[in-house]
Amino acid sequence: MRIAVDAMGGDNAPYETVKGAVLAAQQFPDSEIILVGDESAVRRELSSYRATPKNIVINHAPEVVGMEDPATYSIRQKTNSSITRSVELVAKGGADAVVSAGHTGAAVAAATLHLRTLKGVRRPGIAAAMPTKHGVCLIIDIGANIACKPIHLFQYGVMATVYSKYVFGITNPRIGLLNIGEEDAKGNDLAKETFALLSNSQVNFMGNVEGREIFDGKADIVVCDGFVGNVLVKFAEGLAMSLLSTIKSEAMKSFQAKIGLYLCKPAFQTLKAKMDFAEYGGVPLLGVNGSCIISHGRSDSRAIRNAIRVALQLTQNKVNEQIISELEKTDALTASTT
Repeated sequence: MRIAVDAMGGDNAPYETVKGAVLAAQQFPDSEIILVGDESAVRRELSSYRATPKNIVINHAPEVVGMEDPATYSIRQKTNSSITRSVELVAKGGADAVVSAGHTGAAVAAATLHLRTLKGVRRPGIAAAMPTKHGVCLIIDIGANIACKPIHLFQYGVMATVYSKYVFGITNPRIGLLNIGEEDAKGNDLAKETFALLSNSQVNFMGNVEGREIFDGKADIVVCDGFVGNVLVKFAEGLAMSLLSTIKSEAMKSFQAKIGLYLCKPAFQTLKAKMDFAEYGGVPLLGVNGSCIISHGRSDSRAIRNAIRVALQLTQNKVNEQIISELEKTDALTASTT
């Protein structure tokens, strides 16, 4: 399997991306890791290692898409950027998957433009894993599509079901629709129409889910539009970090509290690990004709290594083929839906 890594993407690139690629190359010796980016910068990072793994190669891309660059404009204008070249490698058969910690909008735009969507898929969606009491919950979409139709949300549920089966090992994942109440009649027209589609399908639909129920593990998958999903995930990430910081700050105010914090340290370390995005590596862009993993901009080498691992899982388990197969089964249900 060949994985193209956007070596210049991310806040800590190319140092952390190259380091993560080296770790992945060592862990997965049967794979080929293609570092796409400025060749001199990549070689400079690789020179710090005693020996470069033989399964690492470099593909020169002189341009970089900055975080301030408009997504679509930068993809069309910076045709030699590391993210565009990485995606093009997959599109042309030079790689099986792409990993990028760079500009999310640019990654989505490049993948949609060059890879196109899978047969039957109306819009691609980004799925992010959030920790719960009993495991993880996959939130889809978290930003790829902010102008959703019911058919888009329905297909997100189908695609996330396949992903959960083959990546998280959940045999029959439970799907919930994010809404303002549990009752069937709650929500706007988008929610009501999506509810009807999911209810009449073969997926394991559990009904509406409120935001507070996500962390209780009521559903394995929660479907929502990209605008709401993006706000939800970023709010949860910020709240978690704020709570941990506040607890530590308050505990420093008295000797007794310091002792209590010390005794609880193992529990807090476990909690922090569950909330660490680096454990999941990155989020998949589901629905494009190729495996695409988008990592957090602050990704370190461990996150990049894990993102490459997930990319390999997607490819080896033929997740895209499974998505196409599942969507074909729903054609009769959605034939008249626009």
